[in-house]
Amino acid sequence: MRLILAPMEGLADVYLRRLITAQGGFDRVVSEFVRVVDQLLPESVFYNVCPELLQGGRTDSGTPVRVQLLGNHLEALAANAWRAIDLGSDGIDLNFGCPSKTVNRSQGGAVLLREPDTLFQVVKAVREALPAPIVVSAKMRLGYDDTELMLDNARAIEEAGATELTVHARTRAQGYAPPAHWHELARIRSAISIPLIANGDVWTPADYHSCSQTAGTADIMLGRGAIRHPDLARRIRQNAETPMGWPLLSQLISQFWSEVRADMPEKYCAGRLKQWLNHLRVAHPGAEQLWQGVRAERSTQALDALIRAMEADTA
Repeated sequence: MRLILAPMEGLADVYLRRLITAQGGFDRVVSEFVRVVDQLLPESVFYNVCPELLQGGRTDSGTPVRVQLLGNHLEALAANAWRAIDLGSDGIDLNFGCPSKTVNRSQGGAVLLREPDTLFQVVKAVREALPAPIVVSAKMRLGYDDTELMLDNARAIEEAGATELTVHARTRAQGYAPPAHWHELARIRSAISIPLIANGDVWTPADYHSCSQTAGTADIMLGRGAIRHPDLARRIRQNAETPMGWPLLSQLISQFWSEVRADMPEKYCAGRLKQWLNHLRVAHPGAEQLWQGVRAERSTQALDALIRAMEADTA
């Protein structure tokens, strides 16, 4: 069993990566993507997206972090892959799954699933640029509009030299709408020989077992499930269905707010707190109550007061 925290652009940033991996259970984290166009990026870009590179490529709790690259320019991807490794990344991950219209219009992310040969060329360029022991992984969806090229894409990624493949069990057109199609992952598992990592709609330990059995792999990438339940990976390993209670979760929210307030420009702090609470409130009544208090607030001072009130109520 390997449990990996998913690369969720604008959501699983360094603050949540730090907090979630500290709860235990994760083998690896994949960073938000570094957008590559046609040049070697300065080191500052990598440090901005993945500050963990400044501490040996690991989170505070010691979980390895892998930089994800997005783009289609072969020489630039190869050069930036080498730079990420030189800075301390735990391997390289290639993004063929991002559904963003802006990214797709620029020929990045999931739109490349229309072109198996392009996938092959991208993976091959990065693979050949790095020493053999360095892991080159890729993340894709089942397809762009449909699954017609699903197996062609998976085989192209393997044949180009990828070490492992993560598949989000939806097409780009399906977005994040339930359900995730785990049965399609079983078809991919039968078509490739490199390790397959399943991704999509694993919210509980029971979901983990269902996904693993259906897809035919013990390796799972956790995304929004880990955002809603920061202790999900640890509970999967312990086969414990009961999530952490509100008193502990409220402590994590307070810690998160404190770190965001200390590091982020003030104008972004309120939105960052609301974004996470909007996910948490789906599963936690206490988070719903806090959300109702903070949703209309823009002042960080007012939010400070609401967080202090939450701390007093749960002390």
